[in-house]
Amino acid sequence: MALQLSTNRRIGGVCGGLAAWLGWDPTLVRILYTLLTIFTAFSGLIVYLLLWIIMPRESQGNQRSD
Repeated sequence: MALQLSTNRRIGGVCGGLAAWLGWDPTLVRILYTLLTIFTAFSGLIVYLLLWIIMPRESQGNQRSD
């Protein structure tokens, strides 16, 4: 499964996409991301913006069943 922006999104779909790629709960990824961003002097904002630009969008019909 490729890393893609998720349709399960709050802002850009980055955390939802990472959660789907890792097989984790999206809420857990959002909480971990927020904590890491706070404790790294908000450098996570730059990473989030870069991932938002780089990650491809998840198409509605591109659902694979593995």
